[in-house]
Amino acid sequence: MRNMVSIPVLDMTECIPDSDFIIKSTESIEVPHRFKQPHRISGYKIALLLEGEIICHTDFKKYTATAPALLFLSPDQVYQHVSYSYHKMIHVAFSKDFLLNETKGTLTCWECIFGQVVIPVKDEDSLNELKTYASLMQQEFVRLRHQKDLVIRNLLNAFIIAAARLGTCKTNAVRLDSSQNKIVQQFKSLTDEHFLNRTQVTEYAEMMYITPGYLNDTIKTATGRTAKQIIDEKRIVEAKRLLFWGEHSVKEIANLLNFDDDSYFNRFFKKHTGRTPALFQRVVKDTITTAVS
Repeated sequence: MRNMVSIPVLDMTECIPDSDFIIKSTESIEVPHRFKQPHRISGYKIALLLEGEIICHTDFKKYTATAPALLFLSPDQVYQHVSYSYHKMIHVAFSKDFLLNETKGTLTCWECIFGQVVIPVKDEDSLNELKTYASLMQQEFVRLRHQKDLVIRNLLNAFIIAAARLGTCKTNAVRLDSSQNKIVQQFKSLTDEHFLNRTQVTEYAEMMYITPGYLNDTIKTATGRTAKQIIDEKRIVEAKRLLFWGEHSVKEIANLLNFDDDSYFNRFFKKHTGRTPALFQRVVKDTITTAVS
């Protein structure tokens, strides 16, 4: 299992141990101190900002969310509050396993949706629809009812679909059969867990008991990218996060990411980004510092 490396991971369901889902409302001019520090979260989070404004960093970009708006966070992203005013929000957090099986069949652009980070809610009808689903989830969450989790899963699925309609992503028109969908989900889960120490398509194909060719064809049909491209992209994004947020040298990061040596890491990073790790670190940090000041 990979190490999240020096950046703290906050458990979004810590107030209810062993829970895969939580929904709560907050109204404040302050945020907990731990959210002001760079951190990751243990699952997925969607926040519906009803009033106020929040400025934050997610990975290497600065975002401003002005109500009404949706904020998306996924595991591994690094998040930090920069500034804030009075704000009123509904927070929905859930584990990786809580909804993914149900949602993957409907939203083939899951990664794209959560990658948008902030989506403005521009019309009253859309806002009311989201508030209705959130209210129903809150009501179900606090009551002890038969098949409570099933009801919440379906409401959350509807909430996410309603949110996706407001974003810029276009859902993939390609329809996959159940076995292909299972392969896509399993590959995502395995790469999320092992991309630092298993970097070849053949390794994932062996774990999934299929041929590398069939794995690559299925992933490319579903995502438009090869399996190897997805693995490499995950390594590059994690490298960027550590370069920006961590306090490690390039050599230390190469070691943390399981590269054979820092020279190979430099070549790999430059091939995929056009910059050396050191140049990326300097340019991005300068850009963010300028934006904040």
